[in-house]
Amino acid sequence: MAFRLPNGSTFDFAATYSAPVTVTAISNAATALVSAAGHTFVAGDIVVLQSGWVKATSRAFRVVAPITASVSFSLEGLNTTSTTKFPAGSGAGTAKKVATWVNIPQITGITSSGGEQQFYTFGFLEEEDDRQVPTTKSPSLLTLTVADDPAAAYVSVVEGADELNEERVQRLNLINGAVIYYNSIASITSTPTMTRNQLMERTITLAQQGAITRYAS
Repeated sequence: MAFRLPNGSTFDFAATYSAPVTVTAISNAATALVSAAGHTFVAGDIVVLQSGWVKATSRAFRVVAPITASVSFSLEGLNTTSTTKFPAGSGAGTAKKVATWVNIPQITGITSSGGEQQFYTFGFLEEEDDRQVPTTKSPSLLTLTVADDPAAAYVSVVEGADELNEERVQRLNLINGAVIYYNSIASITSTPTMTRNQLMERTITLAQQGAITRYAS
């Protein structure tokens, strides 16, 4: 049994990326091996994968050994052994590294919504009771409330991402050393809340584009 409090956690936002490299193939393996001629990734780099595999695309992963410089690298947490979910030979795409991060300080709260299981309800003519089977899950959203500080370094980065409506990676660093990566399209309110005797706050909304990736400490 284990439990923890979120106190002391920090949150980072991808500020810049390296140029994307072409992924020519991804293996079907417990730790997928990515073929990408000319790559310069090293162990510990965080890369965003765009792939022909829907379950792997728009996700952030950590590079691990084995790494062959300028030829291939492995992605921790990307298990592609199922050829039903990851058809052999269909994983080509691109990969790019998060080059720099900017920290988002003074967060007063993080809430998540969505991700609920949806169901299809049906019944046969001869049945008196309906049946229900799971279908898809609703889109996931992460919402941050932050103290209003227009001079903070992250503000221009998040506002720029909002203006371009582009995907960016976020990193939640838990106090126990575990890390959660998100890949989302960000938006930020332009006007802070103004309630007497309360903090002026802005809201950052992160619409998740791919499944999260979580690494233990």
